[in-house]
Amino acid sequence: MDSSRFIPFLSIAGFFALWIVAATLSADPETLPAPWLLITPLVQEMASGELLYHLNATLWRVIWAFALAMTLGVSLGLIMGRSERVNLWLDPWLVIFLNLPALVLIVLCYLWIGLTETAAILAVTLNKIPNVATMLREGARALDPNLDAFAQVYRLSWMARIRHVILPQLAPFIAAAARSGIAVIWKIVLVVEFLGRSSGIGFQIHLYFQLFDVTMVLVYSLSFIVVMLAVEWIILQPWERRVRRWRVAC
Repeated sequence: MDSSRFIPFLSIAGFFALWIVAATLSADPETLPAPWLLITPLVQEMASGELLYHLNATLWRVIWAFALAMTLGVSLGLIMGRSERVNLWLDPWLVIFLNLPALVLIVLCYLWIGLTETAAILAVTLNKIPNVATMLREGARALDPNLDAFAQVYRLSWMARIRHVILPQLAPFIAAAARSGIAVIWKIVLVVEFLGRSSGIGFQIHLYFQLFDVTMVLVYSLSFIVVMLAVEWIILQPWERRVRRWRVAC
């Protein structure tokens, strides 16, 4: 049996051990409660349905923003990487949005559109598109010209070329953008909810922040971190290993 499979779990165990040591040294549950002190409030929030309701609201916002950011970012990055003229026109825009603070975009979207779901999802999407586009632009620039020549010789259609030549080469870049994207997007979603939504993990964190309730802030924060870790380990990491197999085989 491969012992490396247990390393992530040992790493998490080390994190909790450090947490326990810090909680013991602080000796103040209101400042930093020990991990086991979160169990009772977690069970109560689960039983009442509050946790699942807000967890579901945040998850849907993450899914929508992730799907939009990946679709638009991949398309934009591919076009910029394949056309130097388009890249010259759009690169300054990309630099501007890469350096524009997320908080500014969130506030502007709320001011221009209102405190709506559309504004919330748009703000998160606009924050992530530049990162995806930048990564995919480099992937498009790294495409093998020999495979392009192969596609021309065999007169592959545009769709066949995208499916069999371009996407397999871009797959590792898309997977990397997806992994980094999901980590960034859910954090920005929490900020969006903190500032202007009436549901979601960020909204609950804002509520308990006003009440100075560290325990409940940790309960809601860790609940969504667990969901994101599950997505990372069950979906994203296996997918990334799969799309990289053809490169290893070569």
